[in-house]
Amino acid sequence: HLEASGGGSVQTGESLRLSCAASGDTYSNYCMAWFRQTSGKEREWVAAIDSDVRTRYVDSVKGRFTISKDGSGNTLSLQMNSLKPDDTAMYSCAADHVPICGYGLSYEYRGQGTQVTVSS
Repeated sequence: HLEASGGGSVQTGESLRLSCAASGDTYSNYCMAWFRQTSGKEREWVAAIDSDVRTRYVDSVKGRFTISKDGSGNTLSLQMNSLKPDDTAMYSCAADHVPICGYGLSYEYRGQGTQVTVSS
């Protein structure tokens, strides 16, 4: 079970930190990721972290967002800095029981989202 929290309404340039609480297993060997979706658009992959904590990001958030997890893998975070109105979306976390977050991974486990709204 995955549950995201930490969303809110902020101004352009401000920061938010999202958290994802993972339960039901030890997620240290899982690939974990953040997605976001706005109304009428497809879900967009934002960032991922492999079991060996290698990270990767969509180009639009590189240098502004940082994905991390604790040692157990049961708390996933997304630090979002320099937020822009285009970052407004419902953010959700996902996981899959594979060590590497490969391109096109379907992600077996998906949690509920938390809304992030950035106003100009």
